[in-house]
Amino acid sequence: MKFGRKITTNLYDEWRPFYIDYNLLKRELKSRTTSNTWDDKDERDFTAMLKKELDKVHDFQKQKTAELSRRIRDAEKDVQKLVAQESSSSEPSPTEPSPTQSSDPESHQARPSDYGPDEGSDDDMDDNQSDTSLEDIFHGLEEEVATLVADVHDLALYTKLNITGFLKILKKHDKLTNLPLKPTFIQNYLEERPFYKYNWDALIVKLSKLYDLVRTRGHPVQGDSSAGGSQSAFVRQTTKYWVHPDNLVPLKLAILRHLPVLVFNADKEFEQKDAAITSIYFDNEDLELYLGRLEKTEGAEAIRLRWYGDIDVKTIFVERKTHREDWTGEKSVKARFPIKEHLVNAFLRGEYTMDAELQALVDKGKKTQAEVDSMIQLASEVQYRILTKQLHPVMRTFYNRTAFQLPGDPRVRISLDTELTMVREDNWDGQTRTGDNWRRTDIGIDHPFNQVPAEDKELFKYGVLEVKLQTQFGQEPPKWVTDLVQSHLVEAVPKFSKFIHGCATLLPNRVDLVPFWLPQMETDILKPNTGYLTVERPTKNTPEMQSGILSPLSPMSSVPSYIEPVSEGEDDEEMDLAPARDEYRRTGLPHEDVAAAIAFREKSLKEREHTSQINGSSSTPEEVCDERTPLLKLPQPPGVGRTVSIDPLAPSSAFDERLRERLQANKNAPPRAQDVEVREAVGLDEETLREEERLLVRDWSAPSGKRIAVPVRIEPKVYFANERTFLKWLSFAVLIGSIATTLLNFVPADDPRGLISAALFTLAALLSIAYSAIIFVYRALRLRARSAEGLYYDKYGPTVLCFVLLAALGTNIGLRMADM
Repeated sequence: MKFGRKITTNLYDEWRPFYIDYNLLKRELKSRTTSNTWDDKDERDFTAMLKKELDKVHDFQKQKTAELSRRIRDAEKDVQKLVAQESSSSEPSPTEPSPTQSSDPESHQARPSDYGPDEGSDDDMDDNQSDTSLEDIFHGLEEEVATLVADVHDLALYTKLNITGFLKILKKHDKLTNLPLKPTFIQNYLEERPFYKYNWDALIVKLSKLYDLVRTRGHPVQGDSSAGGSQSAFVRQTTKYWVHPDNLVPLKLAILRHLPVLVFNADKEFEQKDAAITSIYFDNEDLELYLGRLEKTEGAEAIRLRWYGDIDVKTIFVERKTHREDWTGEKSVKARFPIKEHLVNAFLRGEYTMDAELQALVDKGKKTQAEVDSMIQLASEVQYRILTKQLHPVMRTFYNRTAFQLPGDPRVRISLDTELTMVREDNWDGQTRTGDNWRRTDIGIDHPFNQVPAEDKELFKYGVLEVKLQTQFGQEPPKWVTDLVQSHLVEAVPKFSKFIHGCATLLPNRVDLVPFWLPQMETDILKPNTGYLTVERPTKNTPEMQSGILSPLSPMSSVPSYIEPVSEGEDDEEMDLAPARDEYRRTGLPHEDVAAAIAFREKSLKEREHTSQINGSSSTPEEVCDERTPLLKLPQPPGVGRTVSIDPLAPSSAFDERLRERLQANKNAPPRAQDVEVREAVGLDEETLREEERLLVRDWSAPSGKRIAVPVRIEPKVYFANERTFLKWLSFAVLIGSIATTLLNFVPADDPRGLISAALFTLAALLSIAYSAIIFVYRALRLRARSAEGLYYDKYGPTVLCFVLLAALGTNIGLRMADM
């Protein structure tokens, strides 16, 4: 779909006058270039039109963000008034003990009178009516919050659509006029009105606080914001995903529905620096720690220094991550201890120990003696490892983190890292970056670090989502988490590591082994919007939306779904990523619907066969149907326009050439014909086809001169299996040797035939011992090298041994028969 039609289709109708008038600019550009030669006056007039549109977009976004902040503040005040009103109405009499406050929202409801004679009186009825009116007001606030979430989502899409429109029209201008307006306009105008660089974190934090207040009826869950207690040692099950920049705001809003944004200091106004996290990773010139973490060897460590916020913080955390293999029965662990910033260099040089400083935590009552003892041991081990392995600062990672978690409840913790940047910190290659200090002093948290040379930094183009679960054995994760990670918003990348990725990209001359996800960086991970997680505006006719903000579309929902705009650089004609708005036709139907679809398919087959027999004509190759050919074509519900039907019976591998040719043939067809022909029940639509082509890529290859690391699990039982196999061979060789020894002892010395047989059995025994010993040593070395390639499957040794034994037995029998 062309961008002019896409922006017209996908814009929010109430804001229509404030979008970039892309079609007007495009018509003006074409009319001026076709009617006459483009001159300086045309250039000035067109630039003035662009500036006018830019001012309109910039001013509207500025106005809407201020309005949203004001509406959130007003809603917070309303919640506080309601809570105060509820508290005053539920205050106990002076003679009654004050009830203990509970974090359960239901416990804060006004309770009926405990007086026996007055129970069920008119006063009690008035209290119930008051509770009902309060609940109605809270329901109204829920609708207001849902509207605010939709406004934030639409404003983010508004920003993306408009910046894409400006970039596309500038690209079209440069192509038609051969004048480079795009670089100058971006530098002189767009950079002065950077509406597309707006950071949504502050607004989302405020919205999260409001949503949590309304959801808990003004009594949010209280607890330790540090994930439920001490973080000096903790174990979590973690899965990681990449998030395309176009999906960052929708993903945050999707998580917002279930978890609030974790704020460590709720009384402080949120600042952007509060989300900044910086880490300095250590390694030696052999990149020993990098290779250990990459190959997942038992006990592989990563040592880093981390701080939160700006560079002026005084407390630095020294952390050590240790990888544990599954066969050990232990989990990978991260442990850390705090240190003052001015003591870091002395600690790294071995001139200062942490014993006294950490012991002071016990005296202040901040830590127990057992916790301090483990931290002192950790500090000693980290210091010893740094000195003995000659570890130095190698790489810095910076990102802004948005964490979602109930305070004090570590069972589900989700973090989203954006603006991830890796920067070199080493002094190798003849360049001084950190000098004698433990970190660079020329940069702070000023992303994207323009003062750093391009070869010294890596700007990661995706967000990194981490889902951390702490569930009991056998307990399933929450369903909303499962639905979220299976949606189009994320791309699973197991075991992704910022440290490994930074070393692989910033140190190409020192790294030969690269992670498996590195070739995937060249593939666009943006998936078509399935419409499953859709922002909806609450309406009076849809009560199920009052308590939900993002939910699956109902079968007959008339609420349009909001889709992501096209990214810059993609061709207009080939970009058609609109979601299937008839959500009830997507895959995953109930069993009864699938059974009905199968019956309809069989009926359609019989009718088609009957019709072809009557007409006396056979089907063309395009009309030949088999088990894989989807035939289901559901009737359109009234009021639904352009839709995309998906056959639930079509397998995911239904990628036949007939569909490819059909889509290609319909590219130049009229739009109406395309809607009728292409979007019939073919099992996969064009956008799903493009997604399948992306998912079916199998020919990834490592960069030139590199190898992709594939972690290999080597358990102790593998070594025992190798030894056991060697002992089996030895036992067999001993048996054959016993036969040879018996022949030599009991055959007369003048019997040449017996001596020949004994020699053959002795040869077989010696060959068996020598071969098994060589294979045992070879396999042991390959296992020690963690190599999955080797003679682990021996298809020649047993066969050769059988032939040698057969030859020895045959020779013995033949000689004895000749002697008879």
